[in-house]
Amino acid sequence: MSAIKILTTFDLFAFNWCLGLPRAPQFAMVSRQISRLGDGGFYLFVGMFLAVFEPSTGLSFLLVGLFAYVIELPLYLTLKNTIKRDRQCDALPVNAYIVPSDKFSFPSGHSAAAFVFATLVMNFYPAYAELAYACAAVVGISRILLGVHYPSDIAAGALLGVSSALFAIHLFPVLV
Repeated sequence: MSAIKILTTFDLFAFNWCLGLPRAPQFAMVSRQISRLGDGGFYLFVGMFLAVFEPSTGLSFLLVGLFAYVIELPLYLTLKNTIKRDRQCDALPVNAYIVPSDKFSFPSGHSAAAFVFATLVMNFYPAYAELAYACAAVVGISRILLGVHYPSDIAAGALLGVSSALFAIHLFPVLV
C-alpha cells in the first residue's frame, strides 16, 4: 500500500470518527469560536498590544511575527492552489458545520497561522509556550470538528507555520 493511500485511509478514519462523536454538533458550536482565532485578527491584536505595552521584546515580537506571516501566507496559498485537495464536504457525503472560505483543504491556513503564533510565543515568551501550542492544536482540531479539514491538513499547516516562524526568527536579525 502506498504512503498516500495509508495517509488517506487514516485521514478518512479520523475524520469520520470526529464527526461521528455523539456530541459533534455541540463541539461544532464551540469549534466555530475557537476556529476564529486562526483568522488572524487576534494575533495582530496581541502583537500590537505587546509592541505598545511590553517594552523589552514586544516590538520585536510584532515585527518578526509580521515577517513570519509574510513568509507563511504565500507558501500556504501556493501549496493550497497547487495540491488542490478537495474539502471533505465536496468529496464525501458529509456536511460541514461552516462554509469554508475557499475550495481546497490542504494545508490548513488556520493551523498554519496558529502555529506561527505559537512558535513566536515560544521564542519570545517561553513561559507561555505550552499554552500557545495547546491553543494552536485546539484551533487545528476545531477545523476537523467543523468538517472542513482532514488531520493531515492540520499537520501540514502546523509544519508550515512552525517552519515559517523559525525561518523568520532566524533570518530577521540578519535583515535588520
